[in-house]
Amino acid sequence: MGQFFKFVFASMLGMLVAIFVSIFIIIGIVAVSVSSLDEKKSVTVEDNTVLKISLNTPIADRAPNDPLQNFDFGNLKANRMLGLNTILESIDKAKGDEKIMGIYLDLEGISAGLSTIREIREALLSFKEESDKFIVCYSEMISQKAYYLGSVADEVILNPEGYIQLTGLSAIIPFYKGTLDKLEIEAQIIRHGKYKSAVEPFMYDKMSDENREQTTKFVKSIWDNMVRDITASRGISVKEFNRIIDTLDVGSAGHALEFGIVDKLMFQDEFMASLKERLGLEDDKDITFMSLVKYENAPKTKKKSTGIIRDRIAVIYAQGGIVTGEGDSDEIGSTTISKAIRKARKDENVKAIVLRVNSGGGSALASDVILREMDLARQVKPVVACMGDVAASGGYYISCFADTIVANSTTITGSIGVLGILLNMKDFYKNKLGVTFDVVRTNEHSDFGVPVRALTEMEKQKIQDEIERIYDVFIDHVAEGRGLTKKYIDSIGQGRVWSGEDALELGLVDVLGGLEDAIEIAAEMAGLEEYRLKELPEQKDPLEQLVKELTGEVSRSILKYELGDSYTYYEQLKRMSRMQGIQMIVPYSLELR
Repeated sequence: MGQFFKFVFASMLGMLVAIFVSIFIIIGIVAVSVSSLDEKKSVTVEDNTVLKISLNTPIADRAPNDPLQNFDFGNLKANRMLGLNTILESIDKAKGDEKIMGIYLDLEGISAGLSTIREIREALLSFKEESDKFIVCYSEMISQKAYYLGSVADEVILNPEGYIQLTGLSAIIPFYKGTLDKLEIEAQIIRHGKYKSAVEPFMYDKMSDENREQTTKFVKSIWDNMVRDITASRGISVKEFNRIIDTLDVGSAGHALEFGIVDKLMFQDEFMASLKERLGLEDDKDITFMSLVKYENAPKTKKKSTGIIRDRIAVIYAQGGIVTGEGDSDEIGSTTISKAIRKARKDENVKAIVLRVNSGGGSALASDVILREMDLARQVKPVVACMGDVAASGGYYISCFADTIVANSTTITGSIGVLGILLNMKDFYKNKLGVTFDVVRTNEHSDFGVPVRALTEMEKQKIQDEIERIYDVFIDHVAEGRGLTKKYIDSIGQGRVWSGEDALELGLVDVLGGLEDAIEIAAEMAGLEEYRLKELPEQKDPLEQLVKELTGEVSRSILKYELGDSYTYYEQLKRMSRMQGIQMIVPYSLELR
């Protein structure tokens, strides 16, 4: 009996310790997160300051207010996510800031999509062309994405013992068919479009011929755009650059210098000395650096105005998978985005709308709910869709009614197709877990869609009929929005994915450019010379967001920390498990590197 009580008391003590530790961790997270909010206070820029740009944290189209969104559980530190909107604004602000002497790109890896990087690159090019200020890039190692951005600098400098990664683009697609087979789970898949590859990871163990064809096409298009940009900045021919890549000749710092990939080799102290010389500083003086996170809160140079500017352009951010309802912080909730579009439509001060889309799609129903609001909005004011890294399937669907569609040359778009997926887990439950099921039905198909039996042929056909109907509606809307024939849209549809450059040639988009270009187009369409931006949906107060999402964000952040790069695959499986109804979705977990 004594041993029993000893065991009980030990268990209770362990539980109490775990509770107290958890409480202290949560208190620590809140304290660190709240203190990070103080960074948003206005800052003073000193004379002779260098803007230091490091992009080693994820970049969203608009940074969330949630302090836990990018929490580092290893160091108990709240790393604020960067927003593309504030990065572009800061670079533009630095052009005319007399206290900013130049930009130092401190790049190793970049956690962003290629179109996001390209928009930042274009902003840096504009900085160079419209100011007499310098851009220098220094790093100990430079990834391919980082080099794409860093190649815009006046000088690219590498550590003498560093290395640079230039291998060309590859598309990495995970396949789960083998896993499902081992678990005795059957993926029952119904789709329209021979290129609709979002379901292939659950059907095959490798790409279909059609998927390989489309992937090869758009990956090569994206790479060709990157190479043109890099070689134009570096003064290397496209042929020579690709030859260097194919021979893997630039892995070491010495070879990178020999082939003109970088300009100089320097240790950190040598680079800092050269930067001091560029700034005209004495050896005993320190360089004043300012990060993007701080500089975004520096005062803007006031532009001359005729008075109070009442006119607005609404920029509505739609990022993530498309779902029904409010959605999460990284999802496009049909209720949330529809409300934002409706609010912009009814606001008399909003003269034009820009819908910024970064989505591989999702629920067909949710996509249609959003499209309805886009249709109502375009009837009363100019509407521009601006595509980010990906705007495909449902992401393209919600864009197709815009008066003008802007995409980056490296945007992944198209994927005009529809699919449905239902898991039959009967054998998994029976053979792996020893669980069996029985059922009582009032009608023949009362248990239609449950994941513990196979669909009948009749049920499969009913789903197929619905998918065909939705696909027909999809190409109808695209044909109407683009002013093209339904037959033509069907010929370039079928679920096929295109690069932004190819989409321009096909008529799926109107202009190649980024968010700033889309805003300028919207202003021109509305006849505005002076205007302010109104960003929607409105973000919650950071502390309110913190309290509301503390538990969910903590668990997600811990998973991100523990799984690292593999978190992407967990997210894909999680999305698939939460799918409801017919889907318009692209394999947006596709990794280009």
